[in-house]
Amino acid sequence: MHRRNAVSALAALAIACAPAHAQSDAQKQLASERFTIVSPFPPGGPVDTLARMLSDGLSKRYGQPAVVENLVGAAGNIGIDKVRRAKGDGHTLLVVPAGNLTINPTLMRNFPFDIERDFVPVTMLAKAPNVLVAAPSSGIKSAQELVAMAKARPGTLSYASPGVGSGLHLAGELFKQQAGIDLLHVPYKGTAPALNDVLGGAVPLMFSNLPATLPFLKQGKLVAIGVTEARRSAAAPDIPTLAEQGIQGVTVTSWYGLMAPKGTPAAVVEQLAKDAAEVLAQPEVRERLKVQGMTDAAMTPAEFSTYIRDETAVWARIIKARNIVAE
Repeated sequence: MHRRNAVSALAALAIACAPAHAQSDAQKQLASERFTIVSPFPPGGPVDTLARMLSDGLSKRYGQPAVVENLVGAAGNIGIDKVRRAKGDGHTLLVVPAGNLTINPTLMRNFPFDIERDFVPVTMLAKAPNVLVAAPSSGIKSAQELVAMAKARPGTLSYASPGVGSGLHLAGELFKQQAGIDLLHVPYKGTAPALNDVLGGAVPLMFSNLPATLPFLKQGKLVAIGVTEARRSAAAPDIPTLAEQGIQGVTVTSWYGLMAPKGTPAAVVEQLAKDAAEVLAQPEVRERLKVQGMTDAAMTPAEFSTYIRDETAVWARIIKARNIVAE
């Protein structure tokens, strides 16, 4: 009797000391060496912020260094190319904004990549709402007033953007199409100079990232016309959507995704998607995203792949219909 009790006690101790969850083959592979997270844009922006959040999470999860490399140049193509040429084992990853995946393939005449062939979608990481704003001097306070003014003065009412082919430029083109109006596009070299001219009243309208414009909206230096999402933003619930005002189909969100090189095993991709979702769900990470005006937007690899394909088709139609060519 005494011996049986001892054996039972030893068995219970072995169970108690066993790992709570045995590592899968994919987890073992990911834990085998360091990670490189490529950000094809400069430090300080949303791409870099997300890359660093992910690198911290992966490093803690797998006990391996996770280094962020900011490889800037050629509209992001230098960093993207490094990941394209990397070994598909889950240790070299790319954090990239929507435009590089869904706009540039159609916009750029000699786009050097085939997104579907060269990369594997892992997950969407985060998104941020966009908003159509007006200079107070324009007198425009709603989508209905904007449409009426544009129809009365076709081709003369203008809107600013960060540049030809930018997501915010295409948001304007989509708005024109859906509202049945003609607006004059005024491209700038970046968001800051475009926004400055709208703030100064030189250009009456602009699609912009909501977090970037929210302080000016609160100060009354800009007027919010409508957000470009299906639902009102939690960051500014008093701003109606364009859909609420009768302009359907203008759903334009700034989002950021995680990609892996071609050949990355499906099990590793699925594991990375789960890891990223868990990192993004941490309260401290969500708070950091909120400060940046973003919310987590994790998807399965299959969902993200479909999302990229569908959005690419939407922008391709707009780009071709409007004959938009990158400068």
